[in-house]
Formats: sequence, C-alpha cells, structure tokens
Amino acid sequence: MTLLGIDAGTTHCKAGLFRLDGAAIQIASRVMPARRQPDGRSIYDPAELWETVASVVSEVTAGSGSPVAVAGIASMAETGLLLDRRTGEPRTPFVPWYDTAAAPQAAQLRQADDPRRRFSRTGIFPGYKNSLAKILWLREQQPDITRDACWLSVADYIAYRLTGVAGTDYSLAGRCYAFSLPDAGWDEAWLQSLGLSTDLFPPASPSGTPLGRVTAPLPGLPAGTPVAVGGHDHLCAAVAAGVVEPGCLFDSMGTAEVLMGVIPPRRLGEAEYASNLTFGYHAAPGRFYWLGGLSASGGSLDWLRRILGDPPLKYTKLEELAAAMPPEPGEILYLPYLAGSSSPWPDPDLAGAFLGLRAGHGRPALLKAVLEGAAYQIEAMRRAAREALGSSGERIVVTGGGARLQPWLQIKADVTGCRHEVTAVPEAAALGAALVAAAGSNLYASIEEAVTATARPPLQIVEPDAEQHARYRRLYEQFVAWQEPLRRLSRPGGSDG
Repeated sequence: MTLLGIDAGTTHCKAGLFRLDGAAIQIASRVMPARRQPDGRSIYDPAELWETVASVVSEVTAGSGSPVAVAGIASMAETGLLLDRRTGEPRTPFVPWYDTAAAPQAAQLRQADDPRRRFSRTGIFPGYKNSLAKILWLREQQPDITRDACWLSVADYIAYRLTGVAGTDYSLAGRCYAFSLPDAGWDEAWLQSLGLSTDLFPPASPSGTPLGRVTAPLPGLPAGTPVAVGGHDHLCAAVAAGVVEPGCLFDSMGTAEVLMGVIPPRRLGEAEYASNLTFGYHAAPGRFYWLGGLSASGGSLDWLRRILGDPPLKYTKLEELAAAMPPEPGEILYLPYLAGSSSPWPDPDLAGAFLGLRAGHGRPALLKAVLEGAAYQIEAMRRAAREALGSSGERIVVTGGGARLQPWLQIKADVTGCRHEVTAVPEAAALGAALVAAAGSNLYASIEEAVTATARPPLQIVEPDAEQHARYRRLYEQFVAWQEPLRRLSRPGGSDG
C-alpha cells in the first residue's frame, strides 16, 4: 500500500509515491509550463498543466507494483481558473497568484467593506493575489464570464480532472477573500453584494476530506482510487515537517520565504489585524495558522549572484563567499524589499536598500548583509506574531533550498535566538498532501498519528550563540528604525512627498 502526493507549485510540478512510514519510493518533477502573453502577463494553460501532472503521476506510479491507497493534492494558493459548469471545460487559463492585473479590483474591494470587518471574517487582506480580485478583473474583461461558472484552484482542478467532482479545502478557500472563517463556508452575503453568484465557488471541506474517486485513470492510478485536496502547499509542507501544534514554527526558505505558526481556532480581532500577518485554516484539521512572507528572500540571493558574476555566480561559489564572511555581525544593513514589503510592514511599492556601504567592503560583506537582512525581516514576523498572540514559538523547523547554506542558518538562529532544525523530508509539500489525504481516509487514526508515523530526525540542528544574539538584537533595532525613513524616501517626491 502506498500514498500518492502531488505538489503543483509555481515553478515545478512534483509527484511522490510514499510508504505509510513516509519513506519516498519515487519522486518525479517537471517544470510548470507558464506561458508569456503578448501583453507581458503570464498564464498557465489548463491542458498543458494537466499533461504535466499526468506525466509526473504516471512516472511515479506506473510499474510500482504496490497499489495507491489514496492521492492527495497540494498547490500554490490563489492561482485559479473559471470552469464552465455545464460543459466541464475551462473558460479561462489559470491566472497566477503573482499576476498584478487585479490591483484595481483589489482597491475596489478595500472600498466595498470595512477592512477590519473583512479581516475578522477572512483572515487576509485585500490584494491583487486574492482569487476574488482576479475574478472581478476577469468579469471586467467579459461581463458574463462568471455566469454558470465555478472558480477552481490548481489543486481543485487536478482533483476535478481525476474524479469529475468539483470541490476544495478550507486552506485554499481561505485565500480567496470570500471564505468566512467563523462559519467555515463561503460568505454568501459578501458575494451577493458584489453581484456574484453564491455557487461561484465549489463546496469546501476540511483538508484531506475524500472528494471522490478516480474516474479518469492514469498508468498506476486506477479507477476507484480515493482523491482529496490536501491544501495550500506551504501548509501541507508544514504537516510533513511535523509542525501541527502551537509552540513550533515552520520556515520555508525558497525564492520567497514563509514563516508560519499554528494556533487554535479563534476569533480574529484588532491585535491580529495590526500584526499584518494572515490567518486561516491549517491543512492539519482543527487548527488555524498564522503566516508572514518575504517575497525576495532567496530572490535576494539570486539577484546578488547575477550582479556579482556574468554568468551568475554558481551556488558553489556562493558557498565559498559565505565561508569567507566575517564572523561578527556585518556593518552593512540590507532592507530586503526587491519585490516590496509584506508583514509586518506591508508596502508593495517599497524599494530595498543597502545602508553603511564603504569602499573597503567586498563581496563576502555584501553576501552577509543580504543573509542578515532577510533574517531580520523574518524575525520581525516572529515578533509580530508574539505581540498579537502572546507566543510565537522558540523552535523553528526549516525546509527549502536556502537551508543548504549553513552560515545562513546560523545567522537566522543568532538573530532570532531560536533553535533551527532542518527537516529531513525531501519533498515536504507532496508528502504532506499525501498524509493529510491518508488521515482523511482513515489510513491513520489522526493527523497526529500520521506525523508520528513518518517523523524523521532532523538533518541538522543549529543552536543560537548567546553573545552573537545580543549583538544582533541591537542591529535588529536599527533595522526596525530604518523602516519609516525608507518608506518616506520611496514615496513620490522622496523625503518631501
């Protein structure tokens, strides 16, 4: 008996076949086929995306010799399409979460209701990423496009192609700006006020709830196999990393970085709103999450690699530079806003900055500044959560490509004062989706049993240095103090604006 996990991400689509103890039998990966449009926008073609999914699933399941007990699907949040309910065919391509075309509609949503009231119900803030803003943008291009239509996220669409059933889970529904957390359902009055049908979204269930059974079989995935939407990819990855209870945080270090914690379900009030963190249902049923993101974390490293070398520096060279970094905290302060700033100081138009540069600074000093700046921003999120919730956790489980750079982990531990553990799970989102689906189909008695059954010792444990932490506390305060001056300089007209 095996578990199938699918992770449809922004840049890659992955599938993994796992044993009940979490061991990976086979992993397959393909580039997610984004297509550039004549107007410069990117889309995902539904047919190409499905072909990519079918390819990775067939690669890991065909000839495995062990039946798939259940399939779980994780995907990037907010990305979705409109499906024609009558024909079952897509009416639109997938609009990616990072597409900014819906910014005017996001502004309209901010004016349509009190933002605090909306936050108390949705746990998120209006923005161009929201699925609801994207739907309003599509309707502006074609006024009747939402009639007899259904919005499906990427994971929902994959499940639909496998089973013929339209459905979603709470964690992905919660990124739409139309899902009521207190009611665990779609906010019909809100949708009606916007002139949208209450059946625009599919039924939503706790993550891992069986949606249907395979009716469109693939090699190694026969008809009748149960299928479930596992949920938001970061949240599924947190499940695989064992972060399903309060007191432990999850740090996903990719091109963008996400810090996430677990809390019991609660009514969201002024403290949560002021934190500028987002909240919603975890992929581990019966729990909420809080989440903050840095759009240019690993992205800052990629930018530095490009400007320090032509062609860009290889990762091995970056490791050499890291080994040459001075041991003490750096003299340069980097504010990591190459793609704007989010929590706890949201400003999509904010630009980044280096402060304190001198002629004697070389490439290792620049690298250290970039690593420290990203660590300061993540620490700001942790502190915002602590202030809003009373506790944020002193142990951080880490995954993602950035975790390969050991000096960065030490900087993060010293800045936060928290122990960092690098998870041994190679494809956390795919495994997490499989575990959530398996728990939903009673292959485990609970999500806690699934986590215990698949737990692995961390690959690496990094403890904070008390002396360095004391130094970094003072530098962190400088990082915070520069936030408002940087925002003044970024406004039109500079410091006089």
